[in-house]
Amino acid sequence: MEKTYVAVGGADTDIGDHELEELFNGALSQALADINSAGKVIILPPDITRYHSRAGFLTEASAKYLGDRLGAVLPALGTHMPMNDAGISRMFGTTPKDKFLIHDWRNGVTELGRLEEKFVEKVTDGKVKYDWPVQVNKLLKKDGCDSGNFSLALSIGQVVPHEVAGMANHAKNIFVGTGGKEAIDKSHFAGAVCGMEKIMGRADNPVRALFDEGLKRFSSLMPPILWALTVIGARADGSLAVRGFFTGFGRECFEKAAEVAQKVNVNLIDEPVNKAVVYLEPEEYRTTWLGNKAVYRTRMAIADGGELLILAPALERFGEDMGVDALIRKYGYRPGAEIIAKTKTDAELAGNLSAAAHLIHGSSEGRFTIRYCPGGKISRKEIESAGFQWGALKEQSERYSIKSLSQGWNNVNGEKIFYVSNPALGLWAEKSKF
Repeated sequence: MEKTYVAVGGADTDIGDHELEELFNGALSQALADINSAGKVIILPPDITRYHSRAGFLTEASAKYLGDRLGAVLPALGTHMPMNDAGISRMFGTTPKDKFLIHDWRNGVTELGRLEEKFVEKVTDGKVKYDWPVQVNKLLKKDGCDSGNFSLALSIGQVVPHEVAGMANHAKNIFVGTGGKEAIDKSHFAGAVCGMEKIMGRADNPVRALFDEGLKRFSSLMPPILWALTVIGARADGSLAVRGFFTGFGRECFEKAAEVAQKVNVNLIDEPVNKAVVYLEPEEYRTTWLGNKAVYRTRMAIADGGELLILAPALERFGEDMGVDALIRKYGYRPGAEIIAKTKTDAELAGNLSAAAHLIHGSSEGRFTIRYCPGGKISRKEIESAGFQWGALKEQSERYSIKSLSQGWNNVNGEKIFYVSNPALGLWAEKSKF
């Protein structure tokens, strides 16, 4: 089904909670009528790493609207660690906790089919030569032994520049968020070898082509998917606004959301940044797997020979998954050519291509310094062994106080720096590089 119910947004749009809930409930009502089924609904929101997406608000609103028709809430964790009760309460409010399930990306998936090697090779311009499995959580496959017999899947999330998919969400929420190890490994590695700079902030790219083709061929094996997509931007005072809301079946709502996200979340600057300071909020960023958004989202803005200073008070390890954490500790963040070469000779890394992709993404390719300033849960030795430089958090936080910095350019005691308060909210690039 190709149908868009809501398409509201623009660079200056500011959708309040009441309007957002009304738009959403209206779309959900129409969608339920159109599928003509009284079955249960499964909600697929992001986890707390997308806290600012307003997906928590929309999940809570849909749970109230659905009532007894709410079958389950399955946060699209991908490789992330499961949410705890405190995180669920903070993000999802009164949504019934007994409805929450945990996605297991290693053991809880099923395969709908495969895209042949020739197709993958074609869309990646020959950069990789393997097939790609279309994997989803077992609950999403119709008539499966673990199926909850859902009549509708409600996929909620934010469209924002992304290092692997170009723009986050839509089919990525299904095939990565509820996907399995092989699918995540191969899609992430394809994106890494194709080059982040050619992918980030773009709705059409090789990785998105895999997701789109997976939906095209195998969506009939899943319940109808209603997409509810937000675009979030900052107001002049730094607070966040819903700049766009797009809901529907099919791809059109994603295309419209991506168009607004390019205007709202892609920040082009006139000159390269010699020093960038990025703050990682403690409740969202406890690993470099997530915290390296500070690297991905600013790399096209930072000058050769420049420095990226990352204030990471809650950093406690590298990977969200302990197996991936061990791999990061073993190999470290190294230039792409080095990691790609290792995947051809090292069976362990070749068997964990999403980790290999992450190591590539987290490297500056030798262009600039990445200095992590963690709290006391991870040591200087650990930081430096992973390929980063270390900084003293107390000293750097006093010099670059987040209470006195404004988003963008600042002058700190005569030093010109560029400040990013949350790297998840956008992409920063020098105009000539985007």
